[in-house]
Amino acid sequence: MNSRMLQYILGLVLKIEALFMIPAALISFFYHEEKPFFAFLAAIILMLAIGIPATVKQPENKLIYMKEGLCIAALSWILISVFGALPFFFSRVIPSFLDCLFETVSGFTTTGASILNEVESLPRGILFWRSFTHWIGGMGVLVFLLAVTPFSSGSMLHIMRAESPGPSTNKFVPKVKQTAKILYLIYIFLTVAEVVLLIMGGMPLFDSLVNSFGTAGTGGFAVKNASIGEYHNAYFDYVIGIFMILFGINFNVYFLILTKKYHEAFHDEELRVYLCIIGAAVFLITMNTYKAVYPTLAEAFRYAFFQVSSIITTTGFATSDFNRWPQLSRMILLFLMICGACAGSTGGGVKVSRVIIALKTSNKELKRIFHPQVVTTVQLNGKTIDRETLSSVHVYLILYVVIFAFSVLLISIDGFNFDTTFSSVVACLNNIGPGLGIVGPAGNYSGFGPLAKITLIMDMLLGRLEIFPIVMLLSCAVWKKTNY
Repeated sequence: MNSRMLQYILGLVLKIEALFMIPAALISFFYHEEKPFFAFLAAIILMLAIGIPATVKQPENKLIYMKEGLCIAALSWILISVFGALPFFFSRVIPSFLDCLFETVSGFTTTGASILNEVESLPRGILFWRSFTHWIGGMGVLVFLLAVTPFSSGSMLHIMRAESPGPSTNKFVPKVKQTAKILYLIYIFLTVAEVVLLIMGGMPLFDSLVNSFGTAGTGGFAVKNASIGEYHNAYFDYVIGIFMILFGINFNVYFLILTKKYHEAFHDEELRVYLCIIGAAVFLITMNTYKAVYPTLAEAFRYAFFQVSSIITTTGFATSDFNRWPQLSRMILLFLMICGACAGSTGGGVKVSRVIIALKTSNKELKRIFHPQVVTTVQLNGKTIDRETLSSVHVYLILYVVIFAFSVLLISIDGFNFDTTFSSVVACLNNIGPGLGIVGPAGNYSGFGPLAKITLIMDMLLGRLEIFPIVMLLSCAVWKKTNY
């Protein structure tokens, strides 16, 4: 373990988080919010007091192996969550530090699960920071670090792979730094485009910013108690719905479009399956809710489109209480919660690519049973998937099921009904936010006990980092000197 490099990067992460917190502090100052301003100021000073001494001198050995990359990712996310919770706690907006941590982890992991019963009365600076954590966590603070720091070693790819969602992370260009810059430029461009379109539709600037942060990070924290539904505006529903889908697409597709490789981009297998799932889900829910819930077909389509876009991308915004929808529609949404968006996007869930690989692997094994002499391979986009990737997908799915089952057992101690217990784990492990029952779009997570909240905090981190970094951090093997 390269402990000096680990310490140096964690120090940089704290300095970057302090930088990201400045806009929220300025907003608090502008709106004369004294307590939040000094809360942000105290948190910034504390982070700089720890981060600056840790980064005074660069380590001579900058080499990072896979286990360092995984541990750096896990520790960075735990660190930014703990320090990110301080403004909530110092300002006493949320009195319990566990609740502060829950809200902050939910923000950074782009889950959107909240313990707050009412948000509209919160100070503007706090609301900004709460939503801005989505934007930071969507692309990842470590990807930002790689984009702005002078590191150029190829081993830095281990950090990007540890933080980026999906079965694998490819470099767009030979240098990791350039890849990170491209990712953030695409991310910023899409965010600005959404802000502009929302302002053009008449949404206030502050609301446009925070709602775009939630959309970009596929997080779902809103500044209205009724989420996006509070605006009662079809234009906003469609703009945010479309952008949720766009942020759920693998960013590699956007890079292919930028480099004019249109055929390769639009024939991406994961993209086509992702869009087909959305289309099928919207159609089925529209037909299922038409007349049963909504009087007109246009209205049924509007609400179905928004909720499908929100759930499959694990954003969690709501324009309707889907808890009241027919059982078929609710079960479709539950499937979308687990499936999630594309690999390499800001969305959560198992990922469409993993679903495709799992189905193709199952098909391959069935063929092998009936035709033992036939040699078949699993392919994605016409390329054979290597054994390492297949193994990684299988191990991920096994760990996912084990963690899910264990979490459900722990949550069940609180004694809530099946819908609440089951869907709360689905919503947090897949970084969605709202579930069914008391954690539905009209509810929140405030009713859970301390053990349940700690379990769900771990689920949110496991879901965002896709299990392996947290498992590696908790493993005894991480302290061994063997490099791998």
